[in-house]
Amino acid sequence: MEDSFKRKSPEDILKMITKLQQGTLKIYIGPVSGSGKTYHMLREGNTLRQQGIDVVICAVSTMRRPETVEQLGELERIPSIHWSRGKDGMEMKDLNLDALLARNPEVVLVDGLAHRNRKGARHATRLEDIQYLLRHNISVITTVNVYELEGYTELARQLTGIAAEHTVPADTLELADEVKLIDVTPETVLSRLAEGHLRGNEGAAVFRQGNLGILRELALRLVAEGVNESLREHREEMGITITTGIMERILVSTQYHWNGSIYIRRGQQIAKRLNGDLQAVTFRNMKQPLTKEAIVFRRSMIKLVEKFGGRFEELPVVHRRKIPSTLAQYAVQHQITRIVMGHSRHTRWQELWQGSFVNSLLRRMRGVDLFLLADRAQQEGERVLPARLPEMETPTYRRLSEQEMKEQIGQIRRGKFKVYIGAAPGVGKTYMMLREGNDLLRKGIDVQIGLLETHNRAETVEQIGQLSVIQREQRTYQEVQLEEMDTEAIIRLCPEVVLVDELAHTNIPGSMRQKRYEDVLLLLEAGISVITTVNVQHLESLNDAVEHITGIRVRETVPDQILQMADEVQLIDVAPQALRQRMREGKIYAAAKVDQALEHFFRIGNLIALRELALRELADDVDERLESQEPKSALRGPWRRQEAVFVCVSCDEHADRLIRRGFRTAYRLKAVWHVHHVYVGKVMSDEVRYQLQELEQLTVRLGGKFYFHHCLRLRDVPGILAGKASEEKATQLVVGQAKRVWWLNGYRGKGSVVSRLVRLSRHMDVLIVADYDYDQSGM
Repeated sequence: MEDSFKRKSPEDILKMITKLQQGTLKIYIGPVSGSGKTYHMLREGNTLRQQGIDVVICAVSTMRRPETVEQLGELERIPSIHWSRGKDGMEMKDLNLDALLARNPEVVLVDGLAHRNRKGARHATRLEDIQYLLRHNISVITTVNVYELEGYTELARQLTGIAAEHTVPADTLELADEVKLIDVTPETVLSRLAEGHLRGNEGAAVFRQGNLGILRELALRLVAEGVNESLREHREEMGITITTGIMERILVSTQYHWNGSIYIRRGQQIAKRLNGDLQAVTFRNMKQPLTKEAIVFRRSMIKLVEKFGGRFEELPVVHRRKIPSTLAQYAVQHQITRIVMGHSRHTRWQELWQGSFVNSLLRRMRGVDLFLLADRAQQEGERVLPARLPEMETPTYRRLSEQEMKEQIGQIRRGKFKVYIGAAPGVGKTYMMLREGNDLLRKGIDVQIGLLETHNRAETVEQIGQLSVIQREQRTYQEVQLEEMDTEAIIRLCPEVVLVDELAHTNIPGSMRQKRYEDVLLLLEAGISVITTVNVQHLESLNDAVEHITGIRVRETVPDQILQMADEVQLIDVAPQALRQRMREGKIYAAAKVDQALEHFFRIGNLIALRELALRELADDVDERLESQEPKSALRGPWRRQEAVFVCVSCDEHADRLIRRGFRTAYRLKAVWHVHHVYVGKVMSDEVRYQLQELEQLTVRLGGKFYFHHCLRLRDVPGILAGKASEEKATQLVVGQAKRVWWLNGYRGKGSVVSRLVRLSRHMDVLIVADYDYDQSGM
């Protein structure tokens, strides 16, 4: 449901009335100049003009880029005030406020939000000019680079050495009614630079590939933070308290002890790796004074948390037995997604006598992961979470084996692979794919359409332009004539580039290949470059997160490694409100499906959460690429040693979620990972055998290895798993909460399988994955 029944306060009513009398502000944000912000702004201006809205431009700089100049179209230009900057004589443009007020258009397009005006101007900055126009009920669409926002300016300087000439306040984006990210890959920017479309920037530090990647990641994370805040506000308004699992919030639970600082450092490394917030708590009996030693530990821990930009709190507690309930309550109140703490040092008999802290905590929490840290500091020194395994250098004079030679030749011959990704259908992925196809065609490159789904969208059909379409293959299935991409025909025609829509599509039963991405891999191996489209909800490892957000289980998925092997991945970003408006206008689905879509998948809460998921996922992808190219440039911290992730699964309905979590953990750590199952009993049913085959296929699809073990007694399961984990030299164990079929049953007072396995694995980290109930009421 879209609107809340909550009565609006007088302040809310006044704010809404004031808003009616003001213009609307939209900001296009990008990583650097040349990312396409002005192009998209002008394109939107033309679209608004075609809808009968009065649009003008003022102080817009096309930099003589052909595709940007083309977008000027018939837009009316209000002459700007030109002046020469003293220090270098560069010609500058200020907004002509008097002329704009006299013309009184509905919308003004203006570049350079961070611009500084000439001496003696009515306002010192363009931001103030824009606010002035907004107060006079003139809407404004403008552009800004991420490093021009205070708060990111210094971070960008530290990471890239680039200093912004002018900046705008950090809260500027909060003034906007809509913020749209124009994502661009470093390869695209460098291509534009080489073609002379960014004249005057040759040799500029900002256009080094590593710096472009860093600035791109900053832009993605900046917009993701804003989207997260809008999601929080939306959910508060709707009275929804459950978390989405997108924005990680890490809580370190520790004590005033010598290892307290170690736990906080480990927690910070995890938070940084997951791009999450850090909080730390300690429990204290306020009636008892701290010892001198505890005072020293307290001071150092608080200073450390502050250094990491986290939050530290002391929680009052009278008795140890109250700690689990207090911690669980705190986690719910602060929307914590993961609690980090040390392993229990109690024996089984102590746990029976005093109660198991971990079990007591797990019983009280829903939707919160528990991460138990192994104490390896004494043996290995302070541990740093890895980002990528260092590759062994090939000796210079060693002759390549025949297999190595074939692999390297295959990589050289392989076509280029580019993916356009979006948060939902209708954001414009296909439109941008076709536009790029036509751009390449104009450069003399042989580009053809292998598979296109326009869904009868006029804007998309128009973008086909001069591109030729390869006829689809006709197939009959259950007496119905259907069409599929003719992969063999594409290979015969052998274009340089082929455009393939909807990467996650499942082919008609009986096809040579089950999934479209398998067809794409075949095309790439044939030396044909592929540009394709996919939505974030189709990534295999995000399947659970998407269900948690939308309540819908996506059946068509693509293994994450397909995205990882792409040479370029580019996000097409659209604000949820704009996407819903496109839906209402019939630009996404046929009229008969619009109402149902708006009330289900396209609910505003779903779209905000999916947008954040897409932004964060691509930011992680950018960081992974930075780490592989320039390890020191990565934003998520260094690494040191090899990791091995060991996933323990049962045969229940949630086993696939544990496998996906194991994959995502291993991928972040660049670790090897294995999935292990122990079957208890004499005879395995066909149903169980089929379930295990499904789990093995999922594991292999995600790049892991699946192992099956057998025993006759439940009591032997923890020992088997712990032994195998040691054999694999596992550094992290992944298990589910003890609410699973055979995890459930303790025996003779010896505790559940999980609790015994955890006790046997105190020498390694253990991630106990949260038990979710997918209750999406009100999303």
